[in-house]
Amino acid sequence: MTVSVHATLGTASRARPPRTSPGAPAVWPLAAVAAAFTLAQLLLVGTGLGLGWDETVYVSQVGRHAPAAFFSAPRARGVSLLVAPVAAWSSSTAPLRLYLALLSGLALFWALRAWRGLFPVRVLALAGGLFASLWVTLFYGPQAMPNLWVALGALAAVGCFPRARTGRTALWGLAGGAALMAWMRPVDAVWVTLPLFAAGLARRRWRALLVLAAGLAAGAVEWVAEAYTSYGGLARRLADGSAIQGGLGLHLAVVDQLRALGGRTLCRPCAGALPHPVYTFWWCALPLLAALAAAVAVRARRPAATALLLGCAATAAFPYLFLIGYAAPRFLLPAYALLAVPVADALARLLTTRRPAVRALVCAALAVHLGAQLTLVHRVAGSHTRARAAWARTAAELHRRGVGPPCLLTGHEAIPVAYAAGCASAATAGHNANTTREAITRAARRIPVAALVPAGAAPPGYARGWPSTAVGTVRLYYVVPGAGA
Repeated sequence: MTVSVHATLGTASRARPPRTSPGAPAVWPLAAVAAAFTLAQLLLVGTGLGLGWDETVYVSQVGRHAPAAFFSAPRARGVSLLVAPVAAWSSSTAPLRLYLALLSGLALFWALRAWRGLFPVRVLALAGGLFASLWVTLFYGPQAMPNLWVALGALAAVGCFPRARTGRTALWGLAGGAALMAWMRPVDAVWVTLPLFAAGLARRRWRALLVLAAGLAAGAVEWVAEAYTSYGGLARRLADGSAIQGGLGLHLAVVDQLRALGGRTLCRPCAGALPHPVYTFWWCALPLLAALAAAVAVRARRPAATALLLGCAATAAFPYLFLIGYAAPRFLLPAYALLAVPVADALARLLTTRRPAVRALVCAALAVHLGAQLTLVHRVAGSHTRARAAWARTAAELHRRGVGPPCLLTGHEAIPVAYAAGCASAATAGHNANTTREAITRAARRIPVAALVPAGAAPPGYARGWPSTAVGTVRLYYVVPGAGA
């Protein structure tokens, strides 16, 4: 006899599902989805994709290939620690991509399994497939970036919260999911968990609230401590982080996020035409599917779990839709992960309807959506592979000109090029400012220094007398002390 657990806070506290039972729902469909997610990352994104700008910052903190890049206020050390087992001994991206693809597949399985018993396994498998097949999920799965890990931590934590009084497994899952979120992006973790705190206070679930708070604190403790040791205090770090994001305030970024769905990994400034509807119709359908999911949950007498998912998805998305003035699709990954389960619940209802026309329409829409997402991730991965290969060529040219470790790079895209060349990076202005012109001039008397300048632009004053050469879309101005001796 199949054991069914109603996804309400009340019933979850009264009934503990058995750990194993011949009639318990199998987890192999979830494992299959997770394995397919890992395989799709390796096939569509690949292991040859070079490090991106943000990845370079995170990886350089633990790698031995080059000095650590400047670490700005909004960032957290979670990604750096996550990649340390590989980045500490290898500067190659291939083992790093393989490691992250495998790890993200395992994390997806863990997050989906947290919901077993609250939703049918077929719904969870469909939810995993919907989330894992988004181009942005596939693209960032094997990358050293925090947003996907916030998403998977959120999905696991919210799934464990309704059953936090039924046993230690749920409590550990709740704490682990909360810690993972805060470890990666503490501010995002707070936004995600606001509905959980509200539900816990309303239901007086003190044990769950304590575990949730402890998980968040465990994940954020290093970030908070670093705020006082390196950024002038917590309030100053939050203010600096807000400034880097353009100043948090009322900004309508909904259309910007819609524009970014066509394959733009960063939309800042965000202008231009909207993508073709084939890439955006799923996004526009989300509110309708969420409403249908709420109705399905009420009819199935399990509204609480769906309400938690929709509430946490809304608070996770809110700052990125209404408080910042630019867009990046990865910002909404936590909201997409949380919406995937209720949306899958709604779609499963439509797919089992007795109306063949409805089933055919849903299947056709899903097929078109899947094809569009796989096409996009292939295109985006290809364009980024070419762009990052250009950084490697610039680094190779620097070495040919005698600019090698120990060395210093400044200027346009200095952070990723410097890492590829094994150099330190520096900036005198902007969000990554960490030095002065005078300091760069002094360094040029001791070690090789280069300034990367966009083609056609004037070099900085300290580099005007240096020899130069064109490489792709940049011009290198460089000096090698003692080279002429």
